Amino acid sequence: MFMIRTVLLSSLLLVSTSLFAHHGGSHDEPTSAESSHLDVTQPWARATPPGAAAGGGFLTITNHGSVDDRLVGASAAITDQVEIHTMEMVGDVMRMQHLPSGIEIPAGETVTLAPGGLHLMFMALSSPIEEGQPIPITLEFQHAASIETELQVVPVGASPEGQDAHADHHGDHHEEHGQMAH
Repeated sequence: MFMIRTVLLSSLLLVSTSLFAHHGGSHDEPTSAESSHLDVTQPWARATPPGAAAGGGFLTITNHGSVDDRLVGASAAITDQVEIHTMEMVGDVMRMQHLPSGIEIPAGETVTLAPGGLHLMFMALSSPIEEGQPIPITLEFQHAASIETELQVVPVGASPEGQDAHADHHGDHHEEHGQMAH
């Protein structure tokens, strides 16, 4: 009888502890699964040459939710200034443009930040971005919780496997940001 009572008491304690842990002790705060339907995949950056003032970060964001969201900012340990940019043709020159309102991530869609288009811009670098040294970043969204990830750093001028290294044909048109690799 003592053994049955001990097993029942242990089972009850285990279930109540699991329920408390699942709800975090509060019904007011959503769990991470409830606060974000966004997935971030293929995060990467290119190494920069010595003296580069800036570098680019690239990734893919998929919104599995039913509500549009917006990437509104990012932060990284390598700089105090991370901006969201796009590339656009001005006459016959490709130029970068800062997007202060961020990038829309429509419900049910995927948005890719890649060379020659939308990207993160790491400004005022105090040291080069080094190949093989991942860059921890935090992505901030209008509705979803922030997402932390690491950009894998590939060699200068390279792209991760499966991406076309020649897609970045605009590298010589960044005069407004100084020398950079992205």
